[in-house]
Formats: sequence, C-alpha cells, structure tokens
Amino acid sequence: MSQLTAIPPTSPAESIVDVLHGISVADPYRWLEQQDSARTRKWIEEQYQYARSYLDHISGRDRIRERVRQFLAIETHDCFLKAGSRYFFRKRLPNQEQPCIYMREGINGTDHLLIDPSTRGTGDHTAVKPILASSDGKLLLFEIKEGGERSGTFTLFDVDENKILPDVLPRGYLRGFAFSPDRKGFYYVHEPLDAARPFYRAAYHHELGSGFNSDREIFFAADDPKVRLCLTADQSALCFVTYRFGQKVLTSIYTKPLEGQRVECVLADAEFSISPALVRGQILAVTDRDAPNLRVVRLTRSETQEWKWTEVVPENNSRIHEWIVAGDCMLVSYIHEGSTQVSAFDLDGRKISDWPVRPGERTIHFVAASSDDNQVVLESESFARPAATLLCHARTNKFELWVKPKVPFDPDIVCHKQVRYTSKDGTRVPMFLVGRRDVLTRGCHPAIMTSYGGYGLPVTAQFSVFVALLIERGCLFALPGIRGGADLGARWHEAAKSRNRQNAYDDFLSAAEWLIARGHTTPEKLAIFGGSNSGLLVGVALTQRPDLFRAVVCIAPMLDMLRYHLFDNAHVWRDEFGTSESAEDFNVLNRYSPYHQVQDDTAYPATLIISGDADKNCNPLHARKMTARLQTANSSNHPIILDYSPFRGHSPVLPLSERIEALTDRLAFLSEQLQLPV
Repeated sequence: MSQLTAIPPTSPAESIVDVLHGISVADPYRWLEQQDSARTRKWIEEQYQYARSYLDHISGRDRIRERVRQFLAIETHDCFLKAGSRYFFRKRLPNQEQPCIYMREGINGTDHLLIDPSTRGTGDHTAVKPILASSDGKLLLFEIKEGGERSGTFTLFDVDENKILPDVLPRGYLRGFAFSPDRKGFYYVHEPLDAARPFYRAAYHHELGSGFNSDREIFFAADDPKVRLCLTADQSALCFVTYRFGQKVLTSIYTKPLEGQRVECVLADAEFSISPALVRGQILAVTDRDAPNLRVVRLTRSETQEWKWTEVVPENNSRIHEWIVAGDCMLVSYIHEGSTQVSAFDLDGRKISDWPVRPGERTIHFVAASSDDNQVVLESESFARPAATLLCHARTNKFELWVKPKVPFDPDIVCHKQVRYTSKDGTRVPMFLVGRRDVLTRGCHPAIMTSYGGYGLPVTAQFSVFVALLIERGCLFALPGIRGGADLGARWHEAAKSRNRQNAYDDFLSAAEWLIARGHTTPEKLAIFGGSNSGLLVGVALTQRPDLFRAVVCIAPMLDMLRYHLFDNAHVWRDEFGTSESAEDFNVLNRYSPYHQVQDDTAYPATLIISGDADKNCNPLHARKMTARLQTANSSNHPIILDYSPFRGHSPVLPLSERIEALTDRLAFLSEQLQLPV
C-alpha cells in the first residue's frame, strides 16, 4: 500500500456559530467559501500537493493510465442535430484533445469539418457544441465553453459560406433560441454574466448584422432573481415559459404569433409541472396535472376562447422519461425498474407500435428529430456496450446503425441480473448486479456501488468507462434503484423528496448491508461513488455509516445542506430539498447534511473528493469545506484527498489528456484501496 508522505495540510477552524431556529450550528470552515481569497488559494495549492504525493505514487498507475487511454483516446461522436437533409454533430478523432463540429449532407454523405476549437488559439480547455440549426440547415448556432463552466458564449455559423457571423451572445446562460423563418434574424432569451441588470428576464428579436443594443424586446417576464424565462418556437409562433421559484415552483405559459404583437396567456402560476412544445401550430405538453406519472396533452382554444386540455397520450403505470416529435409521429419512452420501454403514437394519440426492448437490456435516449419527416436520431447503450447512434423511422421501427464506438472492451464478459432487497422501513427496492460471470455467480469480491435518488431521475443500464474498467478487474457493480428517482413511478420520487430525503439514504445503506449479508462483499472490499446529487448521496452514506465502506469517490457534490441555497442558482432546488429557512426543513437537513454530521475522532474510509473552480451548479465550496472537516476529524490511517482543478466544473468538457489523468487518479485510488489487480 502507498503511504502519504505528510499529514494533511492545516485547515484552521474558526469559531463561527449560527443560531438557526433556536439551534446552534458550527461552521468552522466558512472561510473556505471565499474562493478567490489568498488564504483559500494557498490552501487549495497545499491540498493539490498533498493529493499528488499520494496519487502519483500508487503502484501500477502507469499500467492503469495506458488502459484508460485505450478506452478514451478513440473516435467519438455526440451532440447530433438534424435539419432537412443535413446532420450536425461533434466528432473527436483518436487522440484529439477536443471534439470538432462536423456536418454531413445526407446519411451517407461525407463529413465536413465546420468548427475546430483548437484554431481559436485559446488552449485545450476551449470546447464547442452544436446547439440549433435553422430548418434548412444553412445556419448553425454553437456554444463555446472554457473549462467546465455551465455558462457559454453563443455564436452563429454560416454553413454555405463557411464562416462565423459577428452576431455573438456573450458569456452567459441561453434559455431559449429560435431562428426567424426568413433566417434574417433570431429570437432569444439570454442571461449574460456581466449584465447591468442581471435579473432582468426578457425575450428579444435580433436582426443579423445589427448591434445587440438595437434588439427589440418582445416579452418581459420580471426583474427578479427567482424567475426564469425560457423560449421555444415553431414556424408560426413563439412560446414563453416562466418559472417562479419559491416554496413551490409556479409555471406560466404565453404565446405570441411571429407575425403580430399580441401576447396571450395560456396558463398562469400553475403549481403542477408542465413542459410545452410548439408542434405544427399547436401546443403539446407533458404534464403531471392529474397524472403523477405524466401524460401528453394538447392545449387548444375552445369556442368560448378558454384554453381546452385534450389528452393525447394518457398516463401509464410507468413514468414518462423522454418524448420527441418527428414529423407526424411522437415517440414516448418510459422507465420501469431500470428498463426502457418505447411507444410510438401519431399526433392524435393513436398508438402506432411498441418497441420490443428486453427488461434491463439497454437504455434508449432520443437525441434529435425534425418536423420534416419521421426520422429520429437516438442512442442505445447497455452496461456492456457504449452508446451507439442509430437512425430510426418512427412509423416503421426500422433502425439503421450510424456509428458505434470502438471501445477495446469485450461485452461478452459482462452479465447482469436484477434482485430486490428490503430497506430499513420494509420497502422492497430493485437493484442491478453487474459483473463478470464468475464474479456474479459465486464468491466474495471487491464491489462498487452508486445510485442517484433525486429529481425523479431513474437509474438504467448505461455504459461507464469507469465501471467497465473496474468490472474488468474483478469488481462487482451494484446499482440500486433507490427512492427519490422514478424507477417505480412518481410515488418513488415523492417517497424521498424534501423532508422524506432520508428514505433515499436508507435505501442506499440497506443495499450495502444486503451485499455484505449475502456474502457478495465485505466492508473492507466495498467502495461507493457518485457525482452531483449522487455526490451528496455518498457524502451522507460516508457520514452516517463510515463502517460500511472502504473507499468513497465523491464528485462535484453538495455537502453543506444548510447553506447550499445561498450560492449561484441553487435556490431553484428548494422544491427538491427544502431549505434551512424553514424550521421544518431545517430539522431534516441538519440531521443529514454531511458537512455538519462529520464527527471528531471517527475512523472514516479513504475518501477522494473531486471538484473545481468552474462549478456553478454544486459550488466547490462544498468540496473544500468537507475536505477540511474530514481531514481534521478522521482517526483512521485512510487518506482524505481533494482532487481540485481551476478548470473543472459541472460540464464534462475537459480535454482528453486531462480526462485520462482524472480517470487514472480515480481508478488508481480504488485499485489501491480495494487491492485490485492492475
């Protein structure tokens, strides 16, 4: 086993105590919230050196890096768009640091390079992504990111003239964009980072070639940080959607014809969820109104000028996961216990077909479609096979393979099964077990586990290079479908939402206990990992049951749940978590907030926390404060390490070389802690 060459860097604790609802809450590392202070930057550099003193000297690291390179340094394709006969997508050639944007004329056409980020001269952290093409495919909107920032710069490209246009929306958040039918301008909702009025929510029309200061305001929502305005469109009208974030999220919908000034309110301050789309002059929407598992409805004017709701696709026993309209067809996917089911409908809701998908076999994602025909671009993946891109005709279910990644991994070594286990309160929870056949069928083995448990997002069969490389080395992979997701419908989400959050954590911990009790693994051989909301999940597991795990990889997490809502735009998650402003919410949050539940003189498992300056979703203050707290409290000999980068954020856009090193760090860390062969 490698040994750390020094004790952790000093993290001075300060006597900061808040009194929340009559309870004193210590926050000794609040000074680490100041990301740009000289004190914090010095601490980050010390943590970096400390982490490298361990990670760089793990035995077998070079062999792990080479295997990671074989998986990652291949040709990749993603971010597909379809406009008429033109297809736009990103492609990264083998060993290329960042993908480029290409266009193909027809499915069998030649790939034409449009945009190469390396030619901008801004370094390998510059990434590009296609966002939207005009209906004729002659104009392309693309995004430029620097590092892992969530914001971006939005630029137009003239495909036929092969040139970038001067009409650039500066760094910020694009909440909606639509080309005008004559392609001489566009409509947009944009939140610039350096706006003089940063919370002014409005939509504008821009004429190509003109200055943005002359843009015409066409809709105003509010001047309020707790309001978000979004825009969608078709060839005849614009649709504005406003979200007002408070104790509940209130949604309003407005429409405006492209020719004319009148804005009409379709829906005001709805407490239910609804996501509309304009399709051939009509409003289709997916909503949970009178349908917890969601349904698709059409909103039309009645004879009395009231808005009439007509059900198009009724609620199912499984929750709608994705939907997409292609020509005169609609594809709807459902998730049930980790399995994807797909049905095709016409726009009046008559079912055309059900797709034959074997339970747990693969996950299907809808990627792109256009109103011109019934063709859909989709991705299909499984635990054993990375996402392949396919073209599907929605009416005939005919599939054509476009591209399949050439990952040097034998899918035949992987098998999986589904089991059920009992959680703390008696609830039966489904779980995937995945591994080599010899690992899955017998014996006690090193094991890795993750889940999500939030926002109604289910866990499904997806390919992960990280997991595949661990399975290759003899690990059992466990993926429980814990409450908080939608694996068993909307009730599964509600059962672990807000003040019921502990149910998700109990489900996760019960899965670990089940694996150990059944002899699949032991606490000394069990590791957990997760990112974002899943990073919170493993942070809670780490603090509530440190005895269950040998190692933890916690990526881009939220960990201070009493102050999370005060930073960036995290207040929009109030409905999911609650906030400490409410006494009832505070009582729940305070009991599980990982940063506040770290106990002094406790033997914690080896922990690798991963974050970076550019994360504006889960602010890196969470990772910094948690690292300091754990390093101070830990009584075991296991390392507590912070892997931190100024470029890392919530968007997966780091250059290839850094992705290889980052994945090598994580695999080397777990290989060392679980004593895996390298």
